[in-house]
Amino acid sequence: MKVTAVIPVKGFRNAKQRLSPLLDVADREALAEIMFRDVLRQVLQTRGLVETVVVTGNDNVAAIANALGARVLRQQEDKGETEAVNFARNELMANGCEAVLIIPGDMPLVRSDDIERLLAEVPESAEPPFALLVPSHDRMGTNALLLAPPDVIELRFGYDSFSYHMSQVSARGLPIRFIENERMALDIDEPKDLECFLAYNVRGGEASQVARRMMTACQVRKKRGVGSV
Repeated sequence: MKVTAVIPVKGFRNAKQRLSPLLDVADREALAEIMFRDVLRQVLQTRGLVETVVVTGNDNVAAIANALGARVLRQQEDKGETEAVNFARNELMANGCEAVLIIPGDMPLVRSDDIERLLAEVPESAEPPFALLVPSHDRMGTNALLLAPPDVIELRFGYDSFSYHMSQVSARGLPIRFIENERMALDIDEPKDLECFLAYNVRGGEASQVARRMMTACQVRKKRGVGSV
């Protein structure tokens, strides 16, 4: 079975607004870009994928993806994650894609061996249709989906997406398959997510170093009575 990785990414302008209590606009935009770069590098290093595709409507994101070696699927404009993934699924299936692995670009802990373990959960002899999900740490989000064929279930990202996707799996009569992965379970949306990420003290990747510098600067600003915006 040939699996294509799909990473939906919007532009970084005004990114990660829920981190505003900790980081200012420039820092949030910079962190979103660095996390995307880290995630994309790890996906590109993963064995067992036939291709890595970034779907976006943003010129800067497309340029980064091209420079790092991914293929870009361009939307006319940036839309939500669900719309971006559905656009990519339709485009890929039109060209014979057998299966997709959908991964967000804001999981800075993820490493290529995490993704390889996920792929290994599906035996080479497995026949479609199937769906394998990875929940977020609070089980309110879905942080990865391995789908064969790519349109095997309807998708809806956002609040409580994991329950929605599990219900879609059940509605199709497919076996309930999900795996827990501590590093893939952490995406960065809230201040507590960023604090949890830094608590891991991970090695490799730029995001941890940059985020730590940003948090130090934030603490200095707070001591001076200057808040983030």
